[in-house]
Amino acid sequence: MIQSLRLRNFKCFADQSIAFAPLTLLSGINGQGKSSVLQALLLLRQSYHQGLLSDTGLALNGDLVNIGTAKGALYENAEDDAIAFDLEWRNHSNGRWTFEYNSEADILNLASEPVSSEIFGLPLFSDDFQYLHAERFGPRVFSEKSDFQVRRHRQLGTSGEYAVDFLATFGREIKSLEGVRHPKAFSADLFDQTEAWLGEINPGTRLQFIEHSGTDLVSLRYAFGTEKHVSSDYRATNTGFGLSYTLPVLVAILSAKPGALLLFENPESHLHPRGQTKMGELMAKAANCGVQIVAETHSDHVLNGTCITVRSRMLPPDNVCLHFFEIRIDNDIARSEVVSPRIDRKGEIDQWPDGFFDETEKSLAKLLMPVED
Repeated sequence: MIQSLRLRNFKCFADQSIAFAPLTLLSGINGQGKSSVLQALLLLRQSYHQGLLSDTGLALNGDLVNIGTAKGALYENAEDDAIAFDLEWRNHSNGRWTFEYNSEADILNLASEPVSSEIFGLPLFSDDFQYLHAERFGPRVFSEKSDFQVRRHRQLGTSGEYAVDFLATFGREIKSLEGVRHPKAFSADLFDQTEAWLGEINPGTRLQFIEHSGTDLVSLRYAFGTEKHVSSDYRATNTGFGLSYTLPVLVAILSAKPGALLLFENPESHLHPRGQTKMGELMAKAANCGVQIVAETHSDHVLNGTCITVRSRMLPPDNVCLHFFEIRIDNDIARSEVVSPRIDRKGEIDQWPDGFFDETEKSLAKLLMPVED
């Protein structure tokens, strides 16, 4: 499990250390540095899978992230031409990488000593990993199948494009961890757990797969109902956008093993407030089962779901890290700074910097102001 990440001369960071916990939530106004933290981890992973990280360098472009050339990666006011990432894990493993800067290059040469090969067996580099970016697949009549990504490496795809194939393949094989199981699910099977948690978005959701013989396609159809009555099944394109958009996130969480690493961008996208709160609760419960989740979020409801789980004693407060990112101008130099509020055992947060999930209170204050005639 990752314990800390230090970024030097990377994008909007001059020198910044970020603490990690089983559940780490990254928040802040757009363009303040949240995504750069995820990108640093993704750059290391994609460089390893391109066969470069161990002894050659850093690949700025690939299947996980595309930075362009090194000019887009170097901190604008860097005092030296080197980009560095330092990672520490809770098992006391350390990985320190420094890369030479070349403004026109998209592969940066390794300038530090190679790290121990044991590090590359950790979840950041192994198949015990999932990354879902903000632009996930919405409703589709057909979904792709992939023997390589799904059956060999158990990956959902960065857009969740293989989530339906994954669920159809492993829905009755994988058992969800006890701590994340929905009380209304028919069994511990991944399929039943996913169906039950989707019911938090749209009550009574039922799932059905249709295999298309002779093709690499599978269809997911939805039905809705109660114990006494279930509707006809509908194409995904004829149902709510939130169901399809949320499906990969639920499958990633509910299929994860202890020690797995999950990176999410806006897991709450297209969910109503109740669904967002339940997403926060589910991520917190998974973190209590030993799954590490790092999520970029703009949702106060996700935060509330996390706080509720802590208050309910289902997750120790030390197992949550909150980071709020904001750009500060000092002597005409812009850099991202990080404020890290803490949650106590009552689920209460010790500080609320301006812009940290406070828009509801600000809007309410304006609405309560006297109106001039």
